[in-house]
Amino acid sequence: MATTAKAEIEGLSPELRAKMALALDVDDLVEAVRLARRLSPWFGVAKVGLELYTAAGPDAVGTMLDNGFDVFLDLKMHDIPTTVGKAASVCGALGAKYLTMHAHGGPDMLKAGVEGLHLGARNAGLEEPVAVAITVLTSDADAPDHIVPNRLRVAVEAGCGGIVCSARHLKDARELSPRTMRVVPGIRPAGADAHDQPNPVTPAEALAEGADLLVIGRAVTLADDPAAAAAELFGPLDSRTT
Repeated sequence: MATTAKAEIEGLSPELRAKMALALDVDDLVEAVRLARRLSPWFGVAKVGLELYTAAGPDAVGTMLDNGFDVFLDLKMHDIPTTVGKAASVCGALGAKYLTMHAHGGPDMLKAGVEGLHLGARNAGLEEPVAVAITVLTSDADAPDHIVPNRLRVAVEAGCGGIVCSARHLKDARELSPRTMRVVPGIRPAGADAHDQPNPVTPAEALAEGADLLVIGRAVTLADDPAAAAAELFGPLDSRTT
């Protein structure tokens, strides 16, 4: 018990917190803020997905920024290039640090999204954000192995700075494009319920395989005590090192 209490107070180092994205998959901004603040010792990034964005709109981004989080805007954009480019420009101006787009949309769509995202941020006087291409949804356990490398190449050619992939594809992604940021969802404690993630891994396993940003949600947000669940999940990590 003393170990958990100590972990809850200390949390993770700033370097590790910057690699942890809390998936705020709720439909209420007040609830999202409550969760984010409670779990801030372990998470430096707030993931705003379709559910929260649909409920609260751009206010969800601004509120998380005001609370000291970087924002991973997980809208999974997939439309014609012009539409994606214009929408991404709005997201860039909002201050999101990361924005997701489906690599399945192809190089023209991804390129338009990248250019729009950077333009929006630049016009707002903000730092350049990162366009993140989703290779394959991690709930799709039947996707052929060649899909991820192919979509990684498309993403890199289009100028995306990162990709989303499952832990089992980290080795290939690291070898094919070592400078591309690798975002990994499906993080769970050892032996926990995988929910709809067929390839769950622990934080330590994902980082050891080369993940740059871990997306973590239900493993902590659905727990009876989210803070205690976070302390247990991150317990194996050395909180003073990267």
